[in-house]
Amino acid sequence: MDLPKNSKIKPLVIDVSIFGKKIHKEFDTKLGLDLRGGSHLVFEADVSKINSSDRADALESARNIIEQRVNFFGVSEPNVQTSQSGASQRIIVDLPGLENVEEAVRLIGQTAQLTFREEASVSAEIATQSSILARLTKETGLTGEHVKKATVQFDSSGKGGPSVGLNFDKEGAKRFEEITGRNVGKPVAIVIDNQLISAPTVQQKITGGQAVITGQFSVDDAKSLAVAINSGALPVSVKLIEQRTIGPTLGKEAVEKSIIAGVIGLSTVILFMVVYYRRLGIIASIALVVYGLISFAIFRTIPVVLTLPGIAGFILSIGMAVDSNILIFERIKEEQRKGKDFDLSLKLGFGKAIDAIKDANIATLLVAFILFNPFNWDFFPQFGLIRGFALTLSIGVITSLFTGIIITRRLIETFYRSSK
Repeated sequence: MDLPKNSKIKPLVIDVSIFGKKIHKEFDTKLGLDLRGGSHLVFEADVSKINSSDRADALESARNIIEQRVNFFGVSEPNVQTSQSGASQRIIVDLPGLENVEEAVRLIGQTAQLTFREEASVSAEIATQSSILARLTKETGLTGEHVKKATVQFDSSGKGGPSVGLNFDKEGAKRFEEITGRNVGKPVAIVIDNQLISAPTVQQKITGGQAVITGQFSVDDAKSLAVAINSGALPVSVKLIEQRTIGPTLGKEAVEKSIIAGVIGLSTVILFMVVYYRRLGIIASIALVVYGLISFAIFRTIPVVLTLPGIAGFILSIGMAVDSNILIFERIKEEQRKGKDFDLSLKLGFGKAIDAIKDANIATLLVAFILFNPFNWDFFPQFGLIRGFALTLSIGVITSLFTGIIITRRLIETFYRSSK
């Protein structure tokens, strides 16, 4: 089976008009990193300087900031999640289809702590140091938290390179005015992560709450800096400890093999049901197709990001759907062997099978709930792939309960009564 280049499952589009109002909605199928290709990054967060009671909040805050930075690259369906296991605090980032991984790693890992410093009254030894940063040591209290928005700007004359314009909030504008007012004729350092970006000499007090960061920036550097400032400083420092790249060819092969396996498996099940149960098998096959369509519609509506473990969970739920039909059919045949008519056999068969079906499915849902780990229990790993498996399994099990109890029964009643 050969998929075309850059293949993608086309979205389901609903375009209707109700009372003159047009409604347009696309339901797309989201493919995970292992099916689409991309980069998998794992960052270790240093929370040693944070109180143990605040670590979970700090990690979640870092996750949100990293997610904002990742969105800068225009990656479709990035996945950013936290993982806590004992003393290990990690942030896992999946970037499907991203090519410029090095730039992403640099931007994600940047703490982006923006500060403004002024010259302090220091000893002669420090004051004579050649380093500007060594002399400009006094914190002004003006930081990146006071920046309302950072934007990339260009010199209208075309002579200068790009710069980053800062628009301060009310408090930041007031502080910036005070800082520039007391430092006329003196330099004020603009520092990011303890690295000097620029140290312009203040010509006059600046009002209006706006400033410009200039330096030897490329356009990409200026954009990255603006994104980092806008998203805010990371509350914890992070270090890249794992990087794995999955090529698009690998993802394409995984999709092809998954489709082939699904078609073969479903065809085999349908053939078995039809050969062994005859008319009931045909009904079960129709119910199975309905089950698949409903499940797929739910996947697109939520939407569920499909991964290989997620597909495995769905295939497992198909097996449970088939098992439910077999239980029902065997109970019906058992009642018919006792000499009961079809209507009574159908009623008794469903009644006896339903308890066993519910018990098995509820037990499976409980296991899936634990695997999904919605409350982030420390005793159980928090991995997106495991959660994907649990989610598709849960959706499949709930859907199979509906199709087995409602759809299959209605199909049997309709089929047999119309054939009388």
